[in-house]
Amino acid sequence: MAQYDERFKLKVVKRYLSGSGGIKSLAAEYGLYHSAVRRWVMRYQAHGMSGLRYKRESYDAAFKLKVLKRMWREGWSQTQTAIAFDIRSECRIGRWERQYHEGGNQALERRRSGCKAMSDHPPKQKPLEPAVQEQKTLEEVLKENEYLRAENAYLKKLDALIQQKRAAAQKKRS
Repeated sequence: MAQYDERFKLKVVKRYLSGSGGIKSLAAEYGLYHSAVRRWVMRYQAHGMSGLRYKRESYDAAFKLKVLKRMWREGWSQTQTAIAFDIRSECRIGRWERQYHEGGNQALERRRSGCKAMSDHPPKQKPLEPAVQEQKTLEEVLKENEYLRAENAYLKKLDALIQQKRAAAQKKRS
């Protein structure tokens, strides 16, 4: 759902267009980002009241490619392109551009999200593979044991030093 309803957006836009305040002063007055107010004004000027309405759209690959080519040809920013094509979120255009550069036209195809459809047949159980245990030689096991004993001794010594410092600090306070 949209954070601000269209009546509120229209009120802010109308105040700006009437000349009763600049974008930054209106934004500060209403506790908004000035970029949001600027976007609302530009959308209102380009598309009227429908530019302020909440819009949830999905776009096909052909449309996305058309938008990107026009943006590149005209040298538009993502914001200008979003306003020209009545796309509510300019970050979408950046995502499309990144996808296109990474994977071409196919990357712009809409990917279905969510769970996969369940089939009529239950999935086949894969046979459990026996656990492959690492075979270590006696020498490797002895080396690892020696290392672990040294690590354990080090940690015990460290713990003893910490306890000693705590005891000394507590003795000082008393």
